[in-house]
Amino acid sequence: MSWERDPLLAKARLFFEHAFSAPRDHFTFGLWCSLGLEVLARAAVASVSPTLLAEPDNDHRYLLHALNRGSDRVPRKSVSATQVFALCRTLFPDFSEHEKAANALANRRNEELHSGAGAFAEYSASQWLRGFYGAAKVLAQALGESLVGLFGEDEANAAEEMMTANQNDVRQRVESTIAAHRKVFEGRSIEERGTAVKSAKEQGDRLFLQRHHRVSCPACGCTATVQGKLFGKENITHDDRAIVVKQSVSPTNFRCPACGLKLEGYCELEAARLGGPYTRTSTYSPEEYYGLIDPDDADELRPYIENYLENLQEYDNE
Repeated sequence: MSWERDPLLAKARLFFEHAFSAPRDHFTFGLWCSLGLEVLARAAVASVSPTLLAEPDNDHRYLLHALNRGSDRVPRKSVSATQVFALCRTLFPDFSEHEKAANALANRRNEELHSGAGAFAEYSASQWLRGFYGAAKVLAQALGESLVGLFGEDEANAAEEMMTANQNDVRQRVESTIAAHRKVFEGRSIEERGTAVKSAKEQGDRLFLQRHHRVSCPACGCTATVQGKLFGKENITHDDRAIVVKQSVSPTNFRCPACGLKLEGYCELEAARLGGPYTRTSTYSPEEYYGLIDPDDADELRPYIENYLENLQEYDNE
């Protein structure tokens, strides 16, 4: 067991890499993030002194391990995650506002690993991702690192965008806008509302096929859609019949055709509780994904292929 800064930091990076390779709506995303955050916190504490990670005892048996003087007959024993986060609060004052979020993730992790409950399946990323990013940033700075070095550029940019939002002012404005659209929608006749609901659903189904993400409008409850920016790594799975590509999307705009509500930018969507990352799933046939030629179409494509090969041969002879 190593309580040194660098091995712990390297492991935290590895755990975050696993997290950001997973779909945002999959339980493993939260699980790996929680594991990575704890190890990152241990690295930050170790940067002050590895001895702080040893479980205290009257005979200093574990402390001696941190000093490389421990007995082979005594196993190493580390302080708990709760104690690590409490140490971070003491050592790095900026961490105090993120300690609650860090402990919440650790508790979910424990529930996921030690019970039959789907702890992270019931805890969407929109509920904890901002707190996770904030805690990770403070710990990274304590280590003399940055979120770019910790997460990679795409994820770090998404994190900064989420954290720098002036959420209080934005929330008030967005809530006022939602309330105004709700009032107008509820003021319509029953027939008009029924027609709007049906039309919104039909449009949502159509836009879903054009890579929009369907959500429920916070003003009128009708089917609405969200679009956003792709970020992070693609997650690719395949079998003999299809190739499935999943990639995370950071939402940036919202439209509701029923009541006319429009929201722009991650800040406004987050204030309306629509800001959680979602996963875009695309399914391809092997021919589509790899650009293969269907044998049934070979005769139709033959003239184009022969022409291409002739041109290629002329180019090679020059």
